[in-house]
Amino acid sequence: MSNTESSADKRVIGTSERREQIIQRLRQQGSVQVNDLSLFFGVSTVTIRNDLAFLEKQGIAVRAYGGALICESNALVVEPSVEDKSSLNTAVKRSIARAAAELIKPGHRVILDSGTTTYEIARLMRQQTNVIAMTNGMNVANALLEAEGVELLMTGGHLRRQSQSFYGDQAEQSLQNYHFDMLFLGVDAIDLERGVSTHNEDEARLNRRMCEVAERIIVVTDSTKFNRSSLHKIIDTQRIDMIIVDEGIPEDSLEGLRKHGIEVVLVSI
Repeated sequence: MSNTESSADKRVIGTSERREQIIQRLRQQGSVQVNDLSLFFGVSTVTIRNDLAFLEKQGIAVRAYGGALICESNALVVEPSVEDKSSLNTAVKRSIARAAAELIKPGHRVILDSGTTTYEIARLMRQQTNVIAMTNGMNVANALLEAEGVELLMTGGHLRRQSQSFYGDQAEQSLQNYHFDMLFLGVDAIDLERGVSTHNEDEARLNRRMCEVAERIIVVTDSTKFNRSSLHKIIDTQRIDMIIVDEGIPEDSLEGLRKHGIEVVLVSI
């Protein structure tokens, strides 16, 4: 780490942002040093060691003498843009969406999390009648504009352009006076031990609030998200009521989900 870097940006940043930046350095360099990070962020070495201990617990880093190495055995998910996500596993997402849309009946009140899989669900809801849908996803809301039988509610809040999703206190408070039949939750990563996780702390907090106001938590994800972890945990895996996933799911993950009593719906392309 150069002297220019260590004196570059001395503004005070929060724990979450600091840890995200440490992850970026791990990704770029493969390793980090406690003293270098302490100087760069202007915090104590104790604080940095606590950060590295947290990242080790999440399976992101392995602590070594004087620093840490990136953990290769459980790769951290790198967040792509919505545009990039939309071009990945499209056929699988549409199969998952068809299975999810079949669960929605007239009179249901549903939450659609932001994301590309939930966007595909929204596209299939245009023929629904007497359904109330709330979402924090701008792309999801756009897909429902012509769904005359769907009463559309938006969480509002601050827009995070990377994911085209809204977050923040306003978004969280908008949920508190509602009760929904089901939540369709998209995930960035899922691990039986570490739970369901996502890239952004604010989105994780909003997702937890969604889980609190929904009768059923239905995770919609493709099999590539398994045995991976992102920085911010949403919920324990055991809290999921149903998961809709393609047949590529690892066998040990499938067995583990069923062992916990989670209903698994497998879809094929």
